[in-house]
Amino acid sequence: MSSPPRAGVRSKRITPEFLTQLRNLRIVVLHPRDADGEVLIQQLKRIGCQVQTFWPPVQDIPDNVDVVYYAIQSNEMHAPLNFSNFEQPPAVIAVVGYENPTIFEVMLRLGATGVLSAPLRSTGVLASLVLTVGLTQEMRGYKKRVQRLEQKLLSVNQINDAKAILMRTRGVSDAEAYKIIREQAMSKRIPTEEIARAIIHADEILSGR
Repeated sequence: MSSPPRAGVRSKRITPEFLTQLRNLRIVVLHPRDADGEVLIQQLKRIGCQVQTFWPPVQDIPDNVDVVYYAIQSNEMHAPLNFSNFEQPPAVIAVVGYENPTIFEVMLRLGATGVLSAPLRSTGVLASLVLTVGLTQEMRGYKKRVQRLEQKLLSVNQINDAKAILMRTRGVSDAEAYKIIREQAMSKRIPTEEIARAIIHADEILSGR
């Protein structure tokens, strides 16, 4: 009998939309064309993914890729992948034949969020894809939430700073200062944060800072 999810942990539902998304993934495979490489490529194609293969590994990944499978080998130099052209970097799944500190270091440097152990079997490829794509989506969601909270906190701090300036320069109360900011924002039809930034900027100019 399975245990219910812990409080605060959101489970990823395998919906038809999610499975369709898997079939439409654009994937780069950085792996030799050996037996393991063929298993990986053929299984990804069976799933329906669009697959590009490169070996030796390339540093500049095509900018429309969703997932990268990377074979980490002890006799190869593993340069960091270049994701500078990506709005959102692709997920990286490491393919490893053995475990040691050097391999782990390379995995972390590449930013891998999934692992496949060689020798590869077709039954593990889909599982690695589901877990890694699901985890990547969750991480991106949390990152966006943090960014929104940081922006909200910045806006609150800017409004508080602007209120302090008005209270000091006009001798008004906290509530009156906020009312001034809000009325200016409404009359100009812009966010209160913009009025706050304008007040802060003007105060810096006048004070010579």
